[in-house]
Amino acid sequence: MTRRLLAVVLLLTIARTSPALACTSILVTKGATADGSTFITYAADSHDLYGELVTTPPGAHPPGTYRDIIEWDTGKLLGKIPQPPVTYSVVGNMNEHQVAIAESTWGGRKELKGPSGIIDYGSLMYIGLERAKTAREAIQIMTDLVAEHGYASTGESFSIADPNEAWIMEMIGKGEKNKGALWVAVKVPDGTVSAHANQPRIRKFPLNDPKTALYSKDAISFAREKGWFTGDDKDFSFADAYAPLSGKTLRACDSRVWSVFRRSAPSQNIPADWILGVASAQPLPLSVKPDKKLTLHDVMELMRDHFEGTPLDMTKDVGAGPFNLPYRWRPMSWKVDGAEYIHERAISTQQTGWSFVSQSRSWLPNTVGGVLWFGFDDTYSTVYTPMYASIRDIPKSYAVGAGTFGEFSWNSAFWVFNFVSNWAYSRYSDMIVDIQKVQRELEAKYLSDQPEVEKAALKLYEQSPMLARDYLTKYSTATGEAAVARWKKLGEFLVWKYLDGNVRDSQGQVTHPHYSEEWRRRIAKEKGDAIKAKVLPSEKPGSE
Repeated sequence: MTRRLLAVVLLLTIARTSPALACTSILVTKGATADGSTFITYAADSHDLYGELVTTPPGAHPPGTYRDIIEWDTGKLLGKIPQPPVTYSVVGNMNEHQVAIAESTWGGRKELKGPSGIIDYGSLMYIGLERAKTAREAIQIMTDLVAEHGYASTGESFSIADPNEAWIMEMIGKGEKNKGALWVAVKVPDGTVSAHANQPRIRKFPLNDPKTALYSKDAISFAREKGWFTGDDKDFSFADAYAPLSGKTLRACDSRVWSVFRRSAPSQNIPADWILGVASAQPLPLSVKPDKKLTLHDVMELMRDHFEGTPLDMTKDVGAGPFNLPYRWRPMSWKVDGAEYIHERAISTQQTGWSFVSQSRSWLPNTVGGVLWFGFDDTYSTVYTPMYASIRDIPKSYAVGAGTFGEFSWNSAFWVFNFVSNWAYSRYSDMIVDIQKVQRELEAKYLSDQPEVEKAALKLYEQSPMLARDYLTKYSTATGEAAVARWKKLGEFLVWKYLDGNVRDSQGQVTHPHYSEEWRRRIAKEKGDAIKAKVLPSEKPGSE
């Protein structure tokens, strides 16, 4: 399946001018991980996004070969660019050299929204994956592309990682009549964790240290010409110049970064002042050193968050209902008596189409070292299954064509996982316990099996990389299909157990558990005498 056909199939309609509805990405450097892996994560969040795992085969391209540029969000043909002699295989957002790329959209200044070329942010990611062997090379390729062919999107943050390095690159166009893009890329310091969530993160950066920071030659001068920056070059802030802050984006976007940091480094007691708009608050740092080195499972869990245990906890207020549902249906903001209010926007959200945790490892051959741990729907209730970056086939239920956003299908992993999560929303506090039991069983098995799977793959690799690739392809496809089958059975079990608002006990007997005492008191307080049971005169003691 080509990227062009993918874009036509998807027909994505996500409103990228509304960053609070979009994506989250976490970066974990090799020095911050328990085994020396580099991780990045991505949640592709849109209410109109169908989730599937796309693969692109490697290619050898004769002179005169061109690649179509299909806008990722709309399926529109934007133009064509020449192909290089060789392109690499890509599984989802990871290529055969263990390079992984993710993004989140922040929009930025309205004056810079007009497209000045044909390379949109989605195409930029996947072309980078098709052509780059390292994160640095991906940055060079991506920035050269927009310089030559122009940029066709608004402000973006990109996570770009390989087995040794993790970088954040931020980019915005120059307006409709100005070709190219303004950008800065900063290497995340080794031993630290970073994140971005629809708000640019790079403020001041080194101006004369290409080992740790790269930027477009006009990143600062352009802002000066527009009157958006007037200080010394050393004090230039990319984020402040090109995406001025607002209270709503701080709360809906940087709040997710804050939550990653508070859980990675609880000892630092990072206050919520910045996201709450306290006047004296300092911006969140670009990255933090975690209290302990993170495992793969730790990083998966970072993708599962509703601000539990904080003042933003989505399970606690009246919007959570009687079963502590940590989701709020859109729109996110509303007005009452002239005042505007907002719902929280957590990392885990109902509109996620798919998400991943990429794992890149420098001590293993690329055939074995790169793994895209891939999941469908809400990160809190998904299962991350191992899809090795070298595989040449994927589970049928994950593939393009298994289903569409327009119709439910049991053949589609996306719809199976959505069936379970959407049924759980009706009695969340109870059903999520059953869901997480199976989720943890499956993920624990995959993680415990990983050493033996890779030991076998490495033994085959010594004979032939192709044998190892075939083995990992069979393992990944079988694992994915088994996970979907198990999730379908889980959905059937949940319908049976929680039918009609009842709950079956361990013996299968129907029970009628009460609402919580807190919720019953809330109902009694709000409804008062209107629902208080009436005692007829004939029922009173002493009546005849």
